[in-house]
Amino acid sequence: MSGHSKWATIKHKKGALDAKRGALFTKIIKELTVAAKNGGGNQETNPRLRTVLAKAKDANMPADNIERAIKKGTGELPGVVYEEVTYEGYGPGGVAILIDALTDNKNRTTAEVRNILEKRGGNMSGAGSVAWQFQKKGFIAVKKDAVGEDKLMSIALDAGASDFNVETGGFEITTEPHDFENVKKAILDAKVSIESAEVTKISQNHVKLGAQDAKSTLALLEALEESEDVQSVYSNLDVSDEVLKELGG
Repeated sequence: MSGHSKWATIKHKKGALDAKRGALFTKIIKELTVAAKNGGGNQETNPRLRTVLAKAKDANMPADNIERAIKKGTGELPGVVYEEVTYEGYGPGGVAILIDALTDNKNRTTAEVRNILEKRGGNMSGAGSVAWQFQKKGFIAVKKDAVGEDKLMSIALDAGASDFNVETGGFEITTEPHDFENVKKAILDAKVSIESAEVTKISQNHVKLGAQDAKSTLALLEALEESEDVQSVYSNLDVSDEVLKELGG
C-alpha cells in the first residue's frame, strides 16, 4: 500500500501552528459558525460540526467560545455572515496550491491571497486549474513507537480505512471522508496515540523540489495559513525527510 507521504510537511507545520494559537482560535470560531449555520447546532446530526468540535477540543478552546460561535451560526446570537471561497494557484517549481477561506469581505480576501502568492514566487490561477488534482480524504498519522505496524494496520483496515502507508516518521492512514470518524475512534479505542488527524484534500500528483525551492514553497504555504481568512491550504509538494533535515526542520 503506497502513496504520497504528508508526514514531513505535518511535522514542519506543527510547531508554527502551535505558536499561533490565538489565530487558530479565530479560524476555528469561523468554522464552527459556518458549520452550525449550514447544518444546525447539534453535532449528532451535523458531521461537519462534529469534526470542527474535535478540532476545537484538540486546540483546548474554552467552552464559552465554542458555545458562542455555534449560537451565532444558528442565529441565537447576532454574528457576522461568512462566505466560503476557494482559490487556486501555483507556487515555486509549479507546485499546485488550493486555498479554502471563510470571509466577510471577498474582495479583501482575494486581494490578500493574490498578494501573498505573488510576493513569494507564486501566482493565482483560474477556477478549476488545480482543484481537479485534489480529493477529499481522511488522514491519520501515528508515530512508529506508538504501536506495532501489523496491529495498527489491522485496526485501521477493519474500521474502514482505504490505505495504509509506512513512512520514515510513522504510519499514515487514509480514509474516505465518511469513514474518518470510525477509523479514528477505533484507533483511539485501542489506546493508540494519534499524532495528527484531519479531513483534508490530498493530491494524486506530486512535485518534488530541491531544498531551496522547497524552503520557498513552505514559506509561501505558511504565509497563506497565517492569513486570518484562510482556513486550509493544500498543495502537491512532496517534502522528503532528507530535504526537511537540510532545511533544519
